[in-house]
Amino acid sequence: MVLNEETARKTAELLLQINAIKLKPENPFTWASGWKSPIYCDNRIVLSFPQVRNYVRDELARGVETLYGKPDLIVGVATGAIGIGVLVAEKLGLPFAYVRPQPKSHGRQNQVEGLAEAGQQVVVIEDLISTGMSSLNAVDALLDQGLKVKGMLGIFTYGFPLSEERFNARELEVHTLSNYEHLIRLASQSGFIREAQLETLREWRANPQQWNP
Repeated sequence: MVLNEETARKTAELLLQINAIKLKPENPFTWASGWKSPIYCDNRIVLSFPQVRNYVRDELARGVETLYGKPDLIVGVATGAIGIGVLVAEKLGLPFAYVRPQPKSHGRQNQVEGLAEAGQQVVVIEDLISTGMSSLNAVDALLDQGLKVKGMLGIFTYGFPLSEERFNARELEVHTLSNYEHLIRLASQSGFIREAQLETLREWRANPQQWNP
């Protein structure tokens, strides 16, 4: 669920402006899940643009406060959401930690890095939500450590029914600044994508698991 329509439109506009959106319908990307995709949203590039990262930071921080007040801890999902998570925590004056995809194989073998104590209420920050698996993996690591996850905020979601079903099954509340529908609508209106590309993007979104270019 997007935080609000105006933020969703503005965020999509900024992502297009900084070329965070990559299109390769003829030579699609392969995701970690194995899915083929004609589109890739690289939200890490947000950190390279001060005005954009400040906007994203402010909107995420406002969302945290509006939805959850002041949690005890902000947690970023490694690696993509570490940078923006730190900025959100700094804006709110809160401690920060991050979650690795899996525990380290050496040293203290941590999966949660930073001072995170059982019983603390946390809000998780994501950069991008696709299938939802990495997000839920992070949540599980926090719950295993005795933390209380109040919800998750992200920059962008593809809004797949699969991820929404997974979040609903876990009763995890997820909000994002923008989503796929706002993005492709604006991309089409602004001439960023052609009509044929728009049709490809809609076909892929309808059945990403089975899509074949």
